Amino acid sequence: EVQLVESGGGLVQPGGSLRLSCAASGFTFSSAGMSWVRLAPGKGLEWVSTISSGGDFKTYGVSVKNRFTVSRDNAKNMLYLQMDSLKPADTAVYFCPYGTTRGQGTQVTVSS
Repeated sequence: EVQLVESGGGLVQPGGSLRLSCAASGFTFSSAGMSWVRLAPGKGLEWVSTISSGGDFKTYGVSVKNRFTVSRDNAKNMLYLQMDSLKPADTAVYFCPYGTTRGQGTQVTVSS
């Protein structure tokens, strides 16, 4: 059974940083390209970033490029998202889906 558990969200002031984590199990994590997506209030699902299975290829959405950094640890089946220079527009629930499966997400709120 595929399981994904996101964590690390919270309340942060504009300009602050957070590091999100995603613990994956139930599939061969080291062979899977992984992504982060987010769902903001009143908006549709937005793609944030994708990392290749080996971690050597990374892509980012325009709204987060140069502020967010995706990484992974295949030995630990973990996916990460380092978020810097956070803005109120980054407020959303963040997910790390695999196929059609996603976890409960982790809430990120950027507010003063």
